[in-house]
Amino acid sequence: QVQLVESGGGLVQAGGSLRLSCVVSGGTFSIYHMGWFRQGPGKEREFVAAISRVGRPIYYADAVKGRFTVSRDNAKNTVHLQMNSLKPEDTAVYYCAADRTLSRASASAAAPAYDYWGQGTQVTVSS
Repeated sequence: QVQLVESGGGLVQAGGSLRLSCVVSGGTFSIYHMGWFRQGPGKEREFVAAISRVGRPIYYADAVKGRFTVSRDNAKNTVHLQMNSLKPEDTAVYYCAADRTLSRASASAAAPAYDYWGQGTQVTVSS
């Protein structure tokens, strides 16, 4: 059974930084494309970033480009999301997700492409 567990969320002031981590167990992490999504209060879930199984290509939502960095450590079955210059509008529950589809050459920004999801971690940015 594949499990994804996020950590690293919390409360931070605008302009601050947080680093989210997602540890994957019960599966073969190195074959998964990994994605980060978020859902803010009263909003639909949206794409944040994705990293392909071999580490590239990498994709970012326009709203976070230049501020967030996604990376992965296949030896530790972990994907990270470094978030800098945080804004109040970044407040959301952040989810990591894993795509096991071998025929997909690179990571997707579409939530339906992902097979496994974590429980989420809350990020709150105060103004």
